[in-house]
Amino acid sequence: MSDIKAEPSQTRQQKIEFAETVIKNLFEKIGILCSLEIQDNGEEIWFSVKTDDSILSFQDTNKSIAAFNTILRRIIEKNFGDDAPKFLIDINEVQKKHIEEIKDTARMHAQRVRYFKKEIEMPPMNAYERRLVHTVLQEYPDIKTESAGEGFERRVVVKPVSLG
Repeated sequence: MSDIKAEPSQTRQQKIEFAETVIKNLFEKIGILCSLEIQDNGEEIWFSVKTDDSILSFQDTNKSIAAFNTILRRIIEKNFGDDAPKFLIDINEVQKKHIEEIKDTARMHAQRVRYFKKEIEMPPMNAYERRLVHTVLQEYPDIKTESAGEGFERRVVVKPVSLG
């Protein structure tokens, strides 16, 4: 992949095309046949990889996808620095399903907090997952969220808003 070069002054579309080439090359080099779809919502770019390969036979698929994201993010950031576009790689929609599960769980916890008027600690999550919970629960005016804990034990606490 050393033959791929990026220029920091490239447009967003050129950066997306660069990332697409890096992703395709990485999967090709490790011998995985796949197709790639790109969705750009203006803030974040989703690279949706579809494959019949046994990549999903890994014991923990989410960790495998996180590893691909980390490797590719390092490559992209090395080329663009602070100007690197934010992106996420999903393989066979596993990440998309995981995100929906997190959102549904957050909403369920909000309903429980409303009913029982007691805070609930969610399990430890990475920064992206915690941000999802905070964002989803912003639509509940009687619920507030905060992050608690350190390192890998950092989690979201869902609390009722005090009346008075």
